[in-house]
Amino acid sequence: MVERVIEFSAKNRFLVLILTGVAIVAAVWAVRNIPLDAIPDLSDTQVIVYSRWDRSPDIMEDQVTYPITTALLGAPRVKAIRGFSDFGFSYVYVIFQDGTDLYWARSRVLELLTQVESRLPAGATPRLGPDDYRRRWTSVRHSTARHNPPAR
Repeated sequence: MVERVIEFSAKNRFLVLILTGVAIVAAVWAVRNIPLDAIPDLSDTQVIVYSRWDRSPDIMEDQVTYPITTALLGAPRVKAIRGFSDFGFSYVYVIFQDGTDLYWARSRVLELLTQVESRLPAGATPRLGPDDYRRRWTSVRHSTARHNPPAR
C-alpha cells in the first residue's frame, strides 16, 4: 500500500503539490477563523501564605510555619497543606478541593490567619500570596481576545 502511494506521488508531482498547497491554505484559514472557546483550567485552587522573619529555618519551622499549618488544618474543603521554611521565610501552601471558589478559599484562610497571628512571634507577620486567578487565565485571554472573551 505504501509503495502505491509513493508511486502515485512520484507520477503525479503537480497534483501532490496542489493538494499540499490546498492543505496549507486550509490550515492557515482554520487558525485565523476558528475561535478558541477556552482551555480548561486544571490547576487546583491554592492559597499561599508567606511570612518573613529573619531567623534560621528550624526556628521559622517551629515558631511560624508549624502554628500557621496547624491553624489551617481545620479549614473547610482543604485537600492538602504544605509548609516550607527557609532562611527568613515561611511558605504555607493550602490546596483546596476541586470546585472551590478562589475568593471563598482566600477569605477562609484570612479568617484563620487572624486567629493565629497572636501566637506568632513579634515581627513575623503572615500575608496572603498573590491572587493567581488572573494569571491562570492569561493564556486563554490572549488566545481569544481577537474573537470573543473566554467562557467562564
